[in-house]
Amino acid sequence: MPNTIKHPELSQYIDHTNLKATATKNDIIALCNEAKTYRFFSVCVNSSYVALAKSALQDSTVKVCCVVGFPLGAMSTTGKVEETKQALKDGAEEIDLVLNIGLLKSEDFESVKNDIKAVKACLPDLVLKVILETCYLEDSEIVTASELAIEAGADFIKTSTGFGTAGANLHDVNLMLNTANGSALVKASGGIKDYETAMKYINLGVKRIGTSSGIAIVTGQTSTENY
Repeated sequence: MPNTIKHPELSQYIDHTNLKATATKNDIIALCNEAKTYRFFSVCVNSSYVALAKSALQDSTVKVCCVVGFPLGAMSTTGKVEETKQALKDGAEEIDLVLNIGLLKSEDFESVKNDIKAVKACLPDLVLKVILETCYLEDSEIVTASELAIEAGADFIKTSTGFGTAGANLHDVNLMLNTANGSALVKASGGIKDYETAMKYINLGVKRIGTSSGIAIVTGQTSTENY
């Protein structure tokens, strides 16, 4: 029997996530079944599992979100575009793209923006979230990355992959919200494991939570998951 949902108002904020290298087909099917049971907004998976997730969710309203250029962001633009095209063909409805952090730190801002634009061009009518990986960025870089992503057409800016040195924190999310100023939405991810933490971000203005701890969040428990 599923745990009792104590906080159903949070379910539609959650991208229920399994991006582990060790995730099996059965793990992805379980993820999808959990998402249906707890009425999460989406599942977030690696591109090789998009078709499987789409099939497992065919009789539900849960969307399939796919990461691209994950987790480093250092894939070529052509590689990101091709991964995006295949994910969309397989049934992805949202894309979470990792920004090219090295190019950002090289101050090659035009290339950073063009990288994002090329992917957004593949899904003009679907949601693109751009992952900044804030744990590697100074405050000024978070602001710049947010501005570039929004200028390139991002619908959301997102804090973290969950595979960096740290996940979301309130300071970085505030910076992103203030920079976006309504021009894009913000997704917080990485280290959000319980209801109280999720609510801190939602009360700030975050519109999506990326987590593998969604069940704990909506049932009022605390998760031991890393992401």
